[in-house]
Amino acid sequence: MILLKINPDLDKPIFIQIAEQLEDSIFTGVFPEETKIPSTNEISALLSINPHTVLKGMNLLVDGDMVYKRRGLGMFVREGAVERIRRKRQSQFYSQYVAVLVQEALKLEMPKEELIALIERGYINESNSD
Repeated sequence: MILLKINPDLDKPIFIQIAEQLEDSIFTGVFPEETKIPSTNEISALLSINPHTVLKGMNLLVDGDMVYKRRGLGMFVREGAVERIRRKRQSQFYSQYVAVLVQEALKLEMPKEELIALIERGYINESNSD
């Protein structure tokens, strides 16, 4: 069973937290393509939350073409879901990370070359930690 953690103290709605965690589990291979994901009732029982909240999160994944319903069988990861998630995340990468990083560097009066050097150092550190 998947380990989902919901933080009710976040400003982010619970159904979005569920959708994001299931999406991440698909992306990282916890749920391979064409395999069944936990049911709405399983997740709601695990987290002690309303099944409608879980369903609302799952429907975001259906709308994003990442999972599909098999009548009477449950929800399954759609073929190609990992690539769709990768493309979605790549398109969000600039606004969520790069733009914010550059804005902070500008506030710190950090030259572009220094920022690039920090990014290169990050790549080296992460490569060596594997």
